[in-house]
Amino acid sequence: MAHWFHRNPLKATAKVNFELKLIVSDSQAVQVCSELRQSRNRLLDLLSDPNNDTTTLNAAFEKYLSFLHALIVAPDEKGGESKLRYAARFRWTQSLFGNTPIAQQDAVFELISICENVGIWLMKHAAMIAGKDEISMDEAKEVHKCLRKAAGLFSTMQEKYIGSLLQKLEPGSDLDSTVVNAYISQCTAEAQEVTIARAIEMKHAASLISALANETSRMYATGANYLNKLNPAKAYCFSGGKTSFRRKCGDAIRALQESEKCYSTANKLCKEYVTLKGPGLCAKLDSHLFFRTLGPIIKRTLEKCERENGFIYHQKIPAEPAPLEIKATYGLVSPEEFNLPSINILWTPVAYAAFDSWKPNANDSVNS
Repeated sequence: MAHWFHRNPLKATAKVNFELKLIVSDSQAVQVCSELRQSRNRLLDLLSDPNNDTTTLNAAFEKYLSFLHALIVAPDEKGGESKLRYAARFRWTQSLFGNTPIAQQDAVFELISICENVGIWLMKHAAMIAGKDEISMDEAKEVHKCLRKAAGLFSTMQEKYIGSLLQKLEPGSDLDSTVVNAYISQCTAEAQEVTIARAIEMKHAASLISALANETSRMYATGANYLNKLNPAKAYCFSGGKTSFRRKCGDAIRALQESEKCYSTANKLCKEYVTLKGPGLCAKLDSHLFFRTLGPIIKRTLEKCERENGFIYHQKIPAEPAPLEIKATYGLVSPEEFNLPSINILWTPVAYAAFDSWKPNANDSVNS
């Protein structure tokens, strides 16, 4: 999987000093500003390398969010929106905008951007682990968990936070629901690929594998992913195996012929994909192990069905394959729920009271 899936680069950001205005001198208030700056820098350093372990990354992520949380929700007895929400300006690049950043003076914008960046890192980390020809069960579980967690981050940002931004959203930015939904679909579908691979390895029922592959194909189609031809190949292949088991050899052969056709189309798309220019295009799709493995499975199953039909069943082969209306009853992946960590204990009501209030600037420019 390391060179199978398209990978967008990590989002880039500008340095933030968190030099927040104080109305009274307070050592703890100064300390939380320092912790905000240091914990953010530490997290960004870890995000630069997908080989870092998730335990270290998660600890740094939670620490920064525990300090950032107080810039969103007031850490005093009143609660509600923090008076510091608009105290710092944040700049982040977007997946589809190249090196051109957008900026907002809003801590919620920072929360969304850093969470999306961690989501992208989790996708890269999962791909790094899955890049070996053979991975252990524990490694497969980590890949699955990383992708579900990434989907949960994107999903939570969309459901709870993007709608609360005051500034108009840039179409095509990482705040655009179309882009966020594409990320959610891709993360969820990739996690489901792990489920399918495990089901094939464990020789689960062909009907289950076909249903899972069909559902995964729909996810990729929703995400406008180039893999939308591959999973129909899997679905028709295992649908063919299931049909053969029921002694409907003619239908099985037609399903497997459709599988072969989808696989051939996917192979052409793979070769075309590597000739394109753009970020994240280092994928070597047609040479990946699980893609190379699928072709022989289709061929063997088709040859077996053709032999049995020629010697035993003598059934007519339909002009069109039976529709893939199979729905998976279990094994489907859902995003892992994400919640903000509690506000750090250094954010005492006294420390919070030491800061001046900030109001949103209606004339603030998005691109600056």
